[in-house]
Amino acid sequence: MSASASQTIKPAGNPQRQPLRRLLLFLKRVKKQYILILMCLPALTAIVIFNYAPMYGVQIAFKEYKVALGIWGSPWVGLKHFKAFFSNPFALRTVKNTVVLGIYYFLWGFPAPILLALLINEIYRNKFKRLVQTVTYLPYFISTVVIVGMLRNFTTIDGGLINQIITYFGGEPINFFGKPEWFRTMYIASGIWKGVGWGTIIFLAALSGVNMELYDAAAIDGANRWQRVRNIAIPAIMPTISILMILNIGGILGSDFEKILLMYSEANYSTADTISTYVYREGINGGWGTGGTPRYSYTAAVGLMMSAVSFVFVYAANRISRKISDISLW
Repeated sequence: MSASASQTIKPAGNPQRQPLRRLLLFLKRVKKQYILILMCLPALTAIVIFNYAPMYGVQIAFKEYKVALGIWGSPWVGLKHFKAFFSNPFALRTVKNTVVLGIYYFLWGFPAPILLALLINEIYRNKFKRLVQTVTYLPYFISTVVIVGMLRNFTTIDGGLINQIITYFGGEPINFFGKPEWFRTMYIASGIWKGVGWGTIIFLAALSGVNMELYDAAAIDGANRWQRVRNIAIPAIMPTISILMILNIGGILGSDFEKILLMYSEANYSTADTISTYVYREGINGGWGTGGTPRYSYTAAVGLMMSAVSFVFVYAANRISRKISDISLW
């Protein structure tokens, strides 16, 4: 073998030392960025304690959990609780109500902050823009209990503002909370009113990063406001829209339990009873009156099923978004 050939061939490193080198490089990066790591440590600790540690108890969905026996001591029952849920005559109704309510809220509630952000971005007077932002943000800080109380006062038959308007134009008063067909409208409308202003923050932040020279160049070329919004503003926030859309699709089954619990009654069960309220009524509240103890395993099984379906929604939306626009969560 020639001398030049022997010089080009380098002996391979010791494979046993590769993990040690990776560890040393990792420790150097930790030492270099230890301040940032210490800042993130409280948040990471909270996530581990409140999000990952409770996953240990998911196994009770497949057991007949007894408090006295504990998680490990309780006997395994397999898919008994899942079968019990689907064999319940109200299961189909609750699943349908949850999905329909989630889809309706997504179709109406998701575009609302996008449209509001685009409209606010077109306001040139800063004082008026700040006023609009403040007015639209304020409802977000109102308690859900207060929101439902306001709804009841506005829609009551005796002196309610909405019914007064209806009777003024010759209509008959409507018992909104007593009619199942009005529940979804009130739930979605009040939810949009409360959260639309807060939802615009992310989109306004994305719009603030658009170079103003693009708007000036488009105006010089003769583009009107709608053309500038369509060709500059909307493409600028499209990555943000895609990411938030994926996250919102995953939350279709996650209805506002507190709000529904305050709004629903036996009169509107047919449209208001969702999986979350059903689990509360049958698995926890109903358990005290029937078996003497709450049905923890039953509620855990239904909750696990909802989480699994939500994960499938997120995964499918992420795959579709990645194929269509190359924008995805992972």
